[in-house]
Amino acid sequence: MSHPLKIAQISDTHLFSDKRALHCGADVYQNLVNVLSHIKLVEQPDVIVFTGDLTQDHSDASYQLFVDIIQQLKIIIPVHFIPGNHDEVQQLEHYLMGAPFDPSKIISNDFWQLLLINSKGDTPSGYVSNEALQWINEHIDPNKKQLVMMHHHPINVGYGIDKHGLKNKDVFWNSIKQHSSIQALACGHVHNDLTLKPEDTGYPFPLFTCPATSIQFDQTATTSACNGQGAGYRIFELFDDKKLITRTHFIASQSEATIDE
Repeated sequence: MSHPLKIAQISDTHLFSDKRALHCGADVYQNLVNVLSHIKLVEQPDVIVFTGDLTQDHSDASYQLFVDIIQQLKIIIPVHFIPGNHDEVQQLEHYLMGAPFDPSKIISNDFWQLLLINSKGDTPSGYVSNEALQWINEHIDPNKKQLVMMHHHPINVGYGIDKHGLKNKDVFWNSIKQHSSIQALACGHVHNDLTLKPEDTGYPFPLFTCPATSIQFDQTATTSACNGQGAGYRIFELFDDKKLITRTHFIASQSEATIDE
């Protein structure tokens, strides 16, 4: 069996224009440096997929800071991206251009397709447009297995972030459930590493959520608060026999990487 297609998913960086700024007490700049350094040195994936919420303060400088970190760490792994509710598509496409950034929304080999879906709506809640659903129908290859990645969660997770979940989840599920070749969904937005299985949710495909590079949400809090867990990311390995293995990593806060200024 050949080397599996390995994907590193990162999400919810929530950067500011000022690299010293904190989000819910967390050093989000250093967290992202630590996560990307760990991915580069330890995992060495084929692809990095960023699933949205790059910015916290919606500034141009925060987008540039994301680019600067990638460049200063000498990341040459292709970096694909989709927007979160905090992001503007035009800013993502303007700043995340040129190698290693890749704007394409399909990643594939002989056995697998990754389909990257825009779930950004007009509010913090998610919305998958009819055009996006039609795009899935037109581009899905029934002879391959698919992993569908998006920002918003299409299944409730049981805590406060559900008020900003996917608004049109019924329409979304009615559309994608016809594609039996889909193996799993992956998302960001919930700031925790969760596995939601069909036997527990009633939905036809499992959902894997990505820990944030910024903070992990306290699921008992009524507002955004950190649960004390470190920055994280998720790995997917997609094998030629169409098996999928996924796992998460959390980076200890005291383990700090550095980049050349």
